[in-house]
Amino acid sequence: MFESMNEEIEKAGLIPVVTIDRPEKAEKLAAALIKGGIRAVEITFRTTDGQAGLERIAECIRVVNRAHPDMLVGAGTVINAALAQKAAAAGAKFIVSPGFNPETVDYCISESIPVYPGVNCASQIEAALGKGLSVLKFFPAEASGGVRTLNALGGPFPGVRFMATGGITEQNIGEYMKCGNIISVGGSWMVKEPLIAEEKWDEITAISKKAVNAMLGFSFAHVGINFDGDAAASEGAAVLGLFGYEGTENPASWFCGDSFELMKKNGRGVHGHIGFYTYNVERALSYLSRFGFNPVMETAQWYGEEQKSALKFIYLDKPVGGFEIHLKRV
Repeated sequence: MFESMNEEIEKAGLIPVVTIDRPEKAEKLAAALIKGGIRAVEITFRTTDGQAGLERIAECIRVVNRAHPDMLVGAGTVINAALAQKAAAAGAKFIVSPGFNPETVDYCISESIPVYPGVNCASQIEAALGKGLSVLKFFPAEASGGVRTLNALGGPFPGVRFMATGGITEQNIGEYMKCGNIISVGGSWMVKEPLIAEEKWDEITAISKKAVNAMLGFSFAHVGINFDGDAAASEGAAVLGLFGYEGTENPASWFCGDSFELMKKNGRGVHGHIGFYTYNVERALSYLSRFGFNPVMETAQWYGEEQKSALKFIYLDKPVGGFEIHLKRV
């Protein structure tokens, strides 16, 4: 259920959880997040100002939707069906709740509004499955055992995936992104209320950029160098061995340590290739597409059935300095 929205949320990967009830600041906040590489946001219905506060929060959702129609704007802390109705009327594209409220879930399903109720135990997951939901909010993530609990839940519920929120930071986000049953993570560390109150938009952008990098998990894999024949590649491997990068011969190349691949025949790229690891290839492709990079689909490798399983490996279409770039899931 809600497969299209599930895919959009997975591509986004990181969803800031925002507390804001000042519509005049909402557009600037969204602009700061977008500048930092974030294209999704969860605006929470958290207020101590009663109905007036809820109306201002709904207006924040409207403002962001009008100013940035391409941004994926959801509503959080939706604790009943009435709030779900208010959020949807304001233009929220998805609904997130801290717990599993059957009334809220039933309303959203009846109105075809993507909904992600909060769960942290097997019985709640079973209740959600009974409603036809397979992507759920895992909350509060760290207090509920974090990655260890997620891995344990993956055994009896292999078809369920989670949006993890609660206690996630730039320091531990990578551990969550490595989990096979994580579709996205949420957090408030890049959008803390004092930063919004003081309108520190540049600081929010800077924190967002770091958060995106931590979420994608880019790291250097190796550099591949093209050689003209087996003998030349073997000679290159011998030289690198002098520097401690011992060579291991494969049919198509020599690997010298983990950092160098010496191609026996000219491979991709004028001079070779550069490999990068990432936690999720599809998510990395979505991010890089904003900068003009596209996948070279004939190079794609999958974990299972083509087009229906996760990408393991793929080349990009824009070289740098004569070196083509490929991504590999870590």
